[in-house]
Amino acid sequence: QVQLVQSGGGLVQAGGSLRLSCAVSGRPFSTSAMGWFRQAPGKAREFVAAISGSGYSSKYGDSVKGRFTISRDNTNNTVYLQMNSLNPEDTAVYYCAAKGGMVVTTDALQFENWGQGTQVTVSL
Repeated sequence: QVQLVQSGGGLVQAGGSLRLSCAVSGRPFSTSAMGWFRQAPGKAREFVAAISGSGYSSKYGDSVKGRFTISRDNTNNTVYLQMNSLNPEDTAVYYCAAKGGMVVTTDALQFENWGQGTQVTVSL
């Protein structure tokens, strides 16, 4: 059984930082590309970041470039999203996702397994 268990998130003031974690079990981790997506109320799901299985390749959504960093620990089967300089527009439920293959993609439909989601709220 594949499980993606998220942790982190919460409430932070604008300009602050948070780190999300996603622990993966039940599927090969080092050969899985990982991604983070988010969805705000009334809005479509948005690509945030993705990283290749090796960790050498990554992509970011335009709205988070330079502020968010995706990383992974293949020893502990965990992917992280470090979020800095947060602003209220970053408020959303954040989801981690896994896909087979090493290729990084921004397409949510290509991700096979999803975490439970975690709320991030940024206040003024």
